[in-house]
Amino acid sequence: MESIKIITERASTRIAKFAFDYARKNGRKKIHGIHKANIMKLSDGLFLKSIRAVAEQYPEIEYKEMIVDNACMQIVMNPQQFDMMLLPNLYGDVMSDLAAGLVGGLGVVPSGNIGDDCAMFEAVHGTAPDIAGKGYANPTALLMSSILMLKHLGEQSRAERIESALEKVYREGKHFTRDLGGTTGTNDFTDAVIAELDK
Repeated sequence: MESIKIITERASTRIAKFAFDYARKNGRKKIHGIHKANIMKLSDGLFLKSIRAVAEQYPEIEYKEMIVDNACMQIVMNPQQFDMMLLPNLYGDVMSDLAAGLVGGLGVVPSGNIGDDCAMFEAVHGTAPDIAGKGYANPTALLMSSILMLKHLGEQSRAERIESALEKVYREGKHFTRDLGGTTGTNDFTDAVIAELDK
């Protein structure tokens, strides 16, 4: 069997430009380009070359590079060194699930797919049909995805209001769903967040 990875300068430049624009707009200070250019010298080398060219246009944002193997270890041992990561799709897929494991699992992780003309926001875990209707689901990932969507739409104050309510529920520690070791059901968790919104 053979698997082919396609890396283009156009796509690499496009995602790098998006990342640096996002960092500038959201007050982020550092981006790590994650790669395997030590082995995949041409494909991942082109990815890094494209990012470096874009990084020069954003002198206020620190740019660093890290091999993906080391990045997996570093995100577990010293996650605070990272602000933003820029990775090809395969590495991003692996590292996003690794990062999810560090913060409570897929039930709490949001995602946003942002294009030039449209954007889609969803829970990383998808629809979870195996637990649909049972009241087990943790709505955090969906709420966090909604917060990302509101921010994308420029509704910053509404996003912050929901995010603050969600954080208060977590800090209180009384309404954890099964995936987080608690017994609270989906509806009760949601009601707790709504109650914080009303305060």
